[in-house]
Amino acid sequence: MVFLSMVPGKSLKSMILPQLSFWSYSAAFNITNGNASYNRHPYESVLLGAGAVASTTFFALFPHLFLIKYELKSTLLRRTLPVVILAHVSAMNVLASRSLETTRGIEVMNKEGKVIGYSRRAGAKAVRDTATSRAVLFGTSALIPEVFANFYKRTPLFRRYPQSLWTLKLSCTVLVMGLMAPVSFSMFPNIERIQCSKLEEEIQSATEDTELFYNRGV
Repeated sequence: MVFLSMVPGKSLKSMILPQLSFWSYSAAFNITNGNASYNRHPYESVLLGAGAVASTTFFALFPHLFLIKYELKSTLLRRTLPVVILAHVSAMNVLASRSLETTRGIEVMNKEGKVIGYSRRAGAKAVRDTATSRAVLFGTSALIPEVFANFYKRTPLFRRYPQSLWTLKLSCTVLVMGLMAPVSFSMFPNIERIQCSKLEEEIQSATEDTELFYNRGV
């Protein structure tokens, strides 16, 4: 789906379905694999997911619409603009899908696993770290195939078999995604630690521990 979301279309209508499918999957994945220790109703997840999908799909379509409407002379800009937007919108999708964690807080525990309280600051850090890892995952997975394709276009093999470019880009995207997924997920530990002094005052007063832990999600 990353590959399809990066394929330039001849019209805006031809790109809506790939973008909508990709960001719907991303929002569902982020909501399902986030920290669910706070109280939420099913309809809240549905509304949150719908809002995340609508907003990220709109922003993801923007560079493609820009490239269709305006003939950019810079090849570098034409190639890098969708990659940069994809990385930023990937992070935005996480921030939007898991925004309740920053407003309601997530469980923070001591080293014995006892829940001390709910922290919005820990929730904000968990969402921010996950958004960073997702931007690295999708940004790298989109950038490297573009770099390889740029060099491939200069080879005699491309001039002889120009249709092989899409096969190369698809194969490269799958390979890079496969290599980057474990790297992205391991950038930050699933169970993160945070200094108690950085949390809310009510949590600081509820424990004598200087360091607490929370589940970041995936």
